[in-house]
Amino acid sequence: MWIYKKKLEYPVNIKNKDLRMAKYLVTQYGGPAGELSAAWQYLNQRYTMPDEKGKALLTDIGTEELIQ
Repeated sequence: MWIYKKKLEYPVNIKNKDLRMAKYLVTQYGGPAGELSAAWQYLNQRYTMPDEKGKALLTDIGTEELIQ
């Protein structure tokens, strides 16, 4: 299924704090139209799907939204 490797694609070197950008990122992930909200919607909708293919598709989309 999924293999999780905690590795960054690019090296990160934070020199200065940007509080406005941090607030924006938190809003994107946890806000009403954020990634986390979308992931939970997909994962909750899979229980109402009548066929297994639809459930599998919503599960894949939901988990992909979680890891992005």
